[in-house]
Amino acid sequence: MSEAAKYSVVQALHNGRLVEIRALKPEEPDHLLAAVDRTSAQSLYRRFFAAKRGFSETEKAFFLNVDFVDHVALIAVLEEEGRRAIVGGGRYVVLQPGKAEVAFVVVDQYQGQGIGAALMHHLATIARAAGLQELVAEVLADNVSMLKVFEKSGLPFSAKRQSRVVHVTLPLH
Repeated sequence: MSEAAKYSVVQALHNGRLVEIRALKPEEPDHLLAAVDRTSAQSLYRRFFAAKRGFSETEKAFFLNVDFVDHVALIAVLEEEGRRAIVGGGRYVVLQPGKAEVAFVVVDQYQGQGIGAALMHHLATIARAAGLQELVAEVLADNVSMLKVFEKSGLPFSAKRQSRVVHVTLPLH
């Protein structure tokens, strides 16, 4: 397991609120699933390209069993009503040497506060340190907010629309 498994930073969001961006821990399945339960059907559709309300055991294992080498997952944690809650997550999965696919989801009430951008920044930092050269993503064409996260990431950005999906490429050099 790489250093990414211990990754943790605290940063301010656009509104000044502090968010912790950190590695997903395997003992957090209930907290992660609670975050999914608080996410709208539209946001989940934009993330998974299908109607999604639950996950099979195989899907849960994929999302929770992260090796932090070929599969890196970060979560965003905020203080919410006196307790810490997962309000977003992002991950990348290596597709081939030097290239990984990246994806995010943020609980609806926290969208537009900079959480997606923070997750993108920290995933790119980890990916560079791991020697990756490129991140790619597939985004539904109507998911303008996610496309803006990629455009504003500070990374070179190219996008190619194909039907209802935009293929995004983000070189890391």
